[in-house]
Amino acid sequence: MADLTPTPYRPGLHVSKPSPNTPATGTAVCHCGATATATGDSQVRALVEGYTANHGSAHGRTGR
Repeated sequence: MADLTPTPYRPGLHVSKPSPNTPATGTAVCHCGATATATGDSQVRALVEGYTANHGSAHGRTGR
């Protein structure tokens, strides 16, 4: 399987939860330079909500 971890050259959001009994993990990298990681279901949920609302496609490649 390919490495899906976001990088500054390949920004995005990656969430993993291998099984129902393990905590979720998340990594986010935006083209504006912002980065974040989270561990635990509620923290990953907050990471996804924050990234979706404030980064990624929420602000265009020209917005910083």
